[in-house]
Amino acid sequence: MLRIAVPNKGSLSGPAAEMLHEAGYRQRKDPKELVLVDPNNEVEFFFLRPRDIAVYVGSGRLDVGITGRDLLLDSHSNAEEVLALGFAGSTFRFARPEGVDVKDVKGLEGLRIATSYTGLVEQHLADHGVKATVTKLDGAVETAVQLGVADVIADVVETGTSLRNAGLEVFGEPILISDAVVIRPKGAGEDARVDQFLRRLQGVLVARRYVLMDYDIRAEKVGAAVALTPGLESPTVSPLHTEGWVAVRSMVLRKEAQQIMDDLWGIGARAILVTNIHACRL
Repeated sequence: MLRIAVPNKGSLSGPAAEMLHEAGYRQRKDPKELVLVDPNNEVEFFFLRPRDIAVYVGSGRLDVGITGRDLLLDSHSNAEEVLALGFAGSTFRFARPEGVDVKDVKGLEGLRIATSYTGLVEQHLADHGVKATVTKLDGAVETAVQLGVADVIADVVETGTSLRNAGLEVFGEPILISDAVVIRPKGAGEDARVDQFLRRLQGVLVARRYVLMDYDIRAEKVGAAVALTPGLESPTVSPLHTEGWVAVRSMVLRKEAQQIMDDLWGIGARAILVTNIHACRL
């Protein structure tokens, strides 16, 4: 069986479970369940702390896992990213007290930095040739400066409200732009089971991004219509019973669908329909 690590809690857990469900896999009904066997798909799910998943996968104990890019890089485990999943996005940045004259990573030389992601920060500093003291804190790090533990902090930034409330402001370029990713051991060989798993998730990603658009248009306008709806390869064009008219079917980006419908209507397309895609293989 394919052994897959799944986040058991936090911002990664719900969206990961939803995506796996859309991909046709069983999911647990009891949040206390730690292992779930899906015999129909020959898969065994292990529900683990998101921070531990990269360690288990990197050790080879599990074949594949879903975690955050930030947690993967922070772990320094023998695992690698193979597919970005597009949810649980976050930005990891440095923050300083207002008025402190630190503008970029180079200005951190000799300072004290508090963070929950020591591995990630230490690597970032090393990449820039900066030496600083990095202190690990497991909880919220916003108060580290006020309590005298650090000069600056490094943390996940969403709206920045928590930082501002603590009298801090971000500076410099982001350390990392993170989201949920699929990982597997580095150097793992070809595995048809993993390939199938990735195809299913890729199918979900495509189905979420695209919709299927159908419309009727006069044959002499097909060229202009196809320019608006080129599809992934090319659209399907079929003759209608009414002479001189054809039916066109194509995949279009969901976020552009309304504008495309307006443009198609403008060149004479009628009976324009948009349908959700529930699953696909490309």
